[in-house]
Amino acid sequence: MSNITFKALKREKAGKGAARACRREGRVPAVIYGGKKDPVMISLDPVELKKALDLPDLMTSEIVLDVEGKPEKVKCQDIQFHPVTDMPIHVDFLR
Repeated sequence: MSNITFKALKREKAGKGAARACRREGRVPAVIYGGKKDPVMISLDPVELKKALDLPDLMTSEIVLDVEGKPEKVKCQDIQFHPVTDMPIHVDFLR
């Protein structure tokens, strides 16, 4: 199992428009949910995410998300890819 850490920024708004705005800024929108807590919308650096996608055990590893200074241990639940470019367009994390 790999040691995977992402630095994430919080997003204020949810929804399609906010996710598209996040992508226009050059980041990948994501969400952390589960654990009987409210969902947290975040955005990830696409370069860090691309490096992690090359790892064979990304979906089974425990990932540490540094959300503006607060570490949170999560697992990757789902990654959505663009149908043409195969770039990640959204990531779901489970607490």
